[in-house]
Amino acid sequence: MEKVTPLRQQYIGIKRKYPETIVFFRLGDFYETFDDDAKLVASELEIVLTAREMGKGKRVPMAGIPHHAVDNYLARLIGKGHKVAICEQLTPPGKGLVERDVVRVVTPGTVVEPNLLDGKANNYLASVVMGDGWAGIAYVDITTSEFFTTQLQCQYLSSELERLHPSEIIVPRNVDSVNSIHIATLTSVDAGCFDLDEATRVILEHFGATTLEGYGCAHLPLATRAAGAILSYLAETQKGVVGQLNRLTTYSTDDFMVLDAQTRRNLELFQRGRQETSAGSLLSVLDMTKTSMGGRLLKNWLGLPLLNVEELSRRQDVVEGFYGDGITRGNVVALLGQVADLERLINRVRGSRVTPKELKALCRSLEVVPRISDVLESVACGTVLRSKLDPCDDVVGLILQAISDDPPAALENGGVVREGFSPELDQLRSASKNAKKYLAELEQRERARSGIKSLKVGYNRVFGYYIEVSKANMAQVPPDYVRKQTLTGAERFFTPELKEQESMILNAQERSVELESAIFRQVCQQVGAMAERILVVAGALAQLDVFCSLAEAAVRHNYTRPNLTTQETLSISGGRHPVVEVSLGGKGFVPNDTYLSNDDAQIIVLTGPNMAGKSTYLRQVAIITLMAQIGSFVSADSATIGVVDRIFTRIGAQEDLAAGQSTFMVEMVETANILNNATSRSLIILDEIGRGTSTYDGLSIAHAVVEYIHNHPRLGAKTLFATHYHELVELADYLPRVRNFNVAVAEEKGGVVFLRKIIPGGADRSYGIHVGQLAGLPKPVVQRAQEVLFNLEDSNHPRVKWVGEDQRSIGSEALRSQLPLFGQRPKVLDELLRLDVDSLTPLEAINKLYELQRGADEESNTLGL
Repeated sequence: MEKVTPLRQQYIGIKRKYPETIVFFRLGDFYETFDDDAKLVASELEIVLTAREMGKGKRVPMAGIPHHAVDNYLARLIGKGHKVAICEQLTPPGKGLVERDVVRVVTPGTVVEPNLLDGKANNYLASVVMGDGWAGIAYVDITTSEFFTTQLQCQYLSSELERLHPSEIIVPRNVDSVNSIHIATLTSVDAGCFDLDEATRVILEHFGATTLEGYGCAHLPLATRAAGAILSYLAETQKGVVGQLNRLTTYSTDDFMVLDAQTRRNLELFQRGRQETSAGSLLSVLDMTKTSMGGRLLKNWLGLPLLNVEELSRRQDVVEGFYGDGITRGNVVALLGQVADLERLINRVRGSRVTPKELKALCRSLEVVPRISDVLESVACGTVLRSKLDPCDDVVGLILQAISDDPPAALENGGVVREGFSPELDQLRSASKNAKKYLAELEQRERARSGIKSLKVGYNRVFGYYIEVSKANMAQVPPDYVRKQTLTGAERFFTPELKEQESMILNAQERSVELESAIFRQVCQQVGAMAERILVVAGALAQLDVFCSLAEAAVRHNYTRPNLTTQETLSISGGRHPVVEVSLGGKGFVPNDTYLSNDDAQIIVLTGPNMAGKSTYLRQVAIITLMAQIGSFVSADSATIGVVDRIFTRIGAQEDLAAGQSTFMVEMVETANILNNATSRSLIILDEIGRGTSTYDGLSIAHAVVEYIHNHPRLGAKTLFATHYHELVELADYLPRVRNFNVAVAEEKGGVVFLRKIIPGGADRSYGIHVGQLAGLPKPVVQRAQEVLFNLEDSNHPRVKWVGEDQRSIGSEALRSQLPLFGQRPKVLDELLRLDVDSLTPLEAINKLYELQRGADEESNTLGL
């Protein structure tokens, strides 16, 4: 074995325990990396790669960063998917090797540094395990102490993970079934962590319980396995943090509206298009929260609409209370602006990572709580919230007594503990202060005694206190001075008196720092013991913030309270798209009405030219429905919303090159998902189905989709179907619950004007060439397109003839390649419709089916099909 230094041996032993991480090895004021870690860090962070001899002839690659700047470097490494093990010095420098060990492993899902986190977004770590068509999910946010688990069918897994948007997902190692998860950084762990018996043991041991019944997951094995695995992972990587998880909540996705990834994207709930920020999203319009806690809660509500009408009505009551009382709302909002992020602050306290300034910020935030409670007395809806606003007087009193008014950012700088809180600390401070005064007086005395006016008394961390005399004044140095250090232009001395004072000063300072640190830790422990109470207050403040935000949005944008029902009807009067309306400055948006009912107006076929506003109208109906189901007022003059279980959207052209799927394939996959999973309580938004293929294929698919939604006994969902196939208006002639609407267009001087108004009836033209002209196509192209269109529409050109026309007039080639979906109704269908099904015996029904089948075969042969 090659001979290396003890420091090198120590590093190798630690690195062996954390082979899949970058080890930040603390050396004095730097975190150093070695070997391959150093090469990786130097490349990723663009810092200099050096080398150091750590054994005879053994030079090791190194790359280091200053400890005070670690957060910035961590952010860059974590953002690139790396994991970093923080190895700290556990004993002070002195004789022998300093003891070191890893105190935590920083991964994308376990970041706790405030400047690395988005204040208004959770940073979730999730775990996933699958089996027999079901999946278990558990997730935590260690900065807020949230811990949830659920068990659901695998078909809903991606939607739930999309909602959570975790930064990191842990999965069992060597399990192929999770390879399809691409939402976040995947971390593979020992599959034994997901064993049911082991997971159960870990959960029970963590909570000190004897049964899982109280946590709601006793009969959900996959949920239990996921929850236990996440606890094991945190215990291994986050020493001291796992204890902050004091409760486990089991939830069911059946209680909420399911929103799949494409619906979230198409409705632009959290971000616009491919932008990284929330600007231009629905969240940006509704989010007027003043606290980070409120911002996170509003985002959670928006991603998890409710199905419970009673709970939604309670939310609406509170919003309405603040909506109608602008003075109270303004006072509450002003006070909320003084509240820091209590959830994350109290968890930093419990995790022993809080700074003195942060502890003081927690205190000042709690001091605001009684004032908020007093303001809420004038609001009827504030009673429930006031009951949760514990002023935590004991916590506030402790911090006020113990911590100075304006403490420094770092504990080692001193001045954190208030004078008078600790008599012992006060004595040490006095001794240190008097000693410093003595040194100032000593300098004056020695100048007078020696006659050396430039003489000075100073301090050096290596040599301690000294008296410095320049070389030019060496002849005047008193005989009792003892030489201590030689410099280029001066000599440094000490006297027995100075040596004695130095010992007193340094001992007082060192003891003062130690005692102040101990007092601060003790205060933090006492405050941390009150964490559950503070988290309840934080939750109440977050809700209050959201209610005020929704009320403020309603006032600013003229929203109204919708009527929520369990009936399968959706009626909107004067509906507006909230985001588009804001982008227009609140002016010029044309409102539209909507009526959908499973009983009589189940499907709206919306025709009209591109750019006329079809997509905006479709989205606004879905968004108004979603807003109503989070408890918000809505962008309409009035609305009655029958609660929907899911909103499905198929909007826009996209392709998935990584999966080898074309634009049309993606469209068909999304459409298939809708048709296979929608129910009679769903709301379906379909925009331009079938446009990614040939006209006949696309038209046939669009027709078949509408028929399927209308006729299938499991479906019957309320549907908005926008299409540029204006031929589809014929569907209303024989599908009784289909209604035709179009976007009004005015033709002026050979051009078109989009009126943005949805009116009854179907369009008979697409105006595609006019849109191309508006887009700036060259005039020759526009003119030639008009000529081609005229020729195609000429009666001599073979074309599909719709209802009432002779199917045999279709060109023979088209007839063989395209089945006549819209043609004359077959005789067999007429016979089927005339049957009195209730009067048939089973044997008569079977005989009739054989008879109809023979008739259908004969008819097909006659048509040459």
